[in-house]
Amino acid sequence: MEFPRCMSSTTVRCCTTAAIAASMLLAGTAWAGPREQAKRIHDRIAGVPPDAAVLTAMEADIAAGRAVDAAYRAMEHPAFYSVTLKNLATPWTNRDRTVFAPLNDYTATFIGMVRDDVPMNELLSADVLYVGRASLGLPAASPASNDHFVEMERRHVDLQAGLERRAQSGVYGLPPEATAGVTTTRAAAQAFFVAGTNRAMFRFTLLNHLCRDLEEIGDTSRPVDRIRQDVSRSPGGDSRLFLNNCVGCHAGMDPMAQAYAYYDYDEAQGRLVYSAGTVRPKYASNADTFRPGFVTRDDRWTNYWRQGQNALLGWDAALPGGGAGAKSLGAELAKSDSFASCQVEKVFRTVCLRPPLDAADRAQVDTMASAFRAGGYRLKRVFAESAAYCMGQ
Repeated sequence: MEFPRCMSSTTVRCCTTAAIAASMLLAGTAWAGPREQAKRIHDRIAGVPPDAAVLTAMEADIAAGRAVDAAYRAMEHPAFYSVTLKNLATPWTNRDRTVFAPLNDYTATFIGMVRDDVPMNELLSADVLYVGRASLGLPAASPASNDHFVEMERRHVDLQAGLERRAQSGVYGLPPEATAGVTTTRAAAQAFFVAGTNRAMFRFTLLNHLCRDLEEIGDTSRPVDRIRQDVSRSPGGDSRLFLNNCVGCHAGMDPMAQAYAYYDYDEAQGRLVYSAGTVRPKYASNADTFRPGFVTRDDRWTNYWRQGQNALLGWDAALPGGGAGAKSLGAELAKSDSFASCQVEKVFRTVCLRPPLDAADRAQVDTMASAFRAGGYRLKRVFAESAAYCMGQ
């Protein structure tokens, strides 16, 4: 047999094999029955196959038109909490955004809030912390150590059964008004309050929970009066760089990152430090770069992005758009439309193993985001609806 000059026999064999595999995949999707769909839902949600009894019950749910109920059954498996949710949240807790990091208080708190159907719009503002149950005999949860959570992971503690809700202020000794959900956990402080200027906390909160990085939402039309002294107004001797680039991020970021002015991470103590009424020295770093720049004197913040192009992020009209401290800023961010859409998109990717690709996918994500907001920000419902949508026909 002769092959065209552009093709070798190896290429033909590879292409033929790929075509057969693709046709089998399409056929499997096209002819998937309730039992196959049930297994797919369980595999996607829990990451492991269901046992025979669960599979049969899920099959019956799907056959009766209750695919969402089948998905809730899959969420009863411990691996949904210890694997799926842990792998989803862990990259949010470190600058490298890697899943290969130990269990920590940030991840555990997110998992506990999902388990208990706590409204997710409290994720960045609540006085909440999930730790291992006292009956487990773990090292005490400490603001200066991650040993409590490392030991949970070493023992393979079932996170579905092993977590209990506590007040973050009670465990870590923060004033209740200084708590801000996962933002003020030890893991978040170690990753995003350490050194620097506390802008990292703002940037990674946007990235992880509004699915937007600063470059995507830069707006050079906003006022520059709150940009700090450490930002050069003529980098490299060219003021155009400041006006056309730096302003885009700093004009909106600096007024909001002021909410973190009383927070720091003490590397020697290994813990979050909060000094009520006293701005941390890092906010005055490199003050000589531009002396007329803004001097931070308190933790009052303002959202300049409520006007201009970033009004499209969907800020809550019932909120004032300004306040004092991390708690009120967390509420501002978590009650935006972008926060809700971001949570839904992350779950969709996790369960469907792809981002929204076409008009049908995008319509589904929009529908789920609206229902997520209207239904009290319950994330398990989003997992169930995503799994039902992607279970195959």
